[in-house]
Amino acid sequence: MATAEPARYWRHPSVPGLDLLAARYRRHAFTRHSHDTYAIGVVQRGAEVLHAGSGALLIGAGGSVCVHPGEVHSGQAADEQGWAYRVLYPSVELVSAVVRELGGPTGTPAFHRDPSYDRDLAGALLAAHRAAEHEVHLSSETLLYQAIQLFWQRRGTQARERSPVRADVRGLERARQLLLARMARPPSLDELAAEVGLGRFALLRGFRERFGLPPHAYLNQERVRRSRTLLEAGRRPAETAAEVGFVDQAHLSRHFRRIVGVAPGGYLRGRAQ
Repeated sequence: MATAEPARYWRHPSVPGLDLLAARYRRHAFTRHSHDTYAIGVVQRGAEVLHAGSGALLIGAGGSVCVHPGEVHSGQAADEQGWAYRVLYPSVELVSAVVRELGGPTGTPAFHRDPSYDRDLAGALLAAHRAAEHEVHLSSETLLYQAIQLFWQRRGTQARERSPVRADVRGLERARQLLLARMARPPSLDELAAEVGLGRFALLRGFRERFGLPPHAYLNQERVRRSRTLLEAGRRPAETAAEVGFVDQAHLSRHFRRIVGVAPGGYLRGRAQ
């Protein structure tokens, strides 16, 4: 029996560091998370509500949008009909290289936040995405670079500026590193605050301002990120769950799907192709 929410996540056949997602969701809701890469998506049917920054964007059929690397966001269906979409996840290096070749600014390229309903742009992105389903390297690569080029030309702004550095940035970074180092057995909030020399409320407030998520949510995101590496290396899901600090395999699967959009098994099948 076909699933009511089919989703496929896979690696581009010839472009390193580029993942893709094609999915149809009705009840599925992404938890707040971020990516190391850009997430450039086109809604094909239905409508999605994308929560990014301090607001919500409604993206209907034909709409394309970009979420920047490190930008915390979540998404869900706008109504009971759900939405179908395709997403490209190009690395910062890939997008930056294309922008530099076009004479764009140095730094991390930035794009307009509001959805675009440019038919040519949506068509180029969808063509590049569909081509990545086949082992035709020259055409799939060409369509991909053309799509990124058009996206920059029509939606690009300036290179993103760094946020002002706060006085307690070292303590917050130390807290982040402690969570990563002790992922399987993380410290309590009181222990974490004491180790980095911050009050618990200062830590909570500063951590969310700097990294976009409170410590516990950030930790779960990083657990999923590390689990992807372990699963690709051949580790079994139950072993992976224990190593990154999830209670069991079901706990891993639940958080994995909330962030990646597919379950670990589906993710591995796509990466193996």
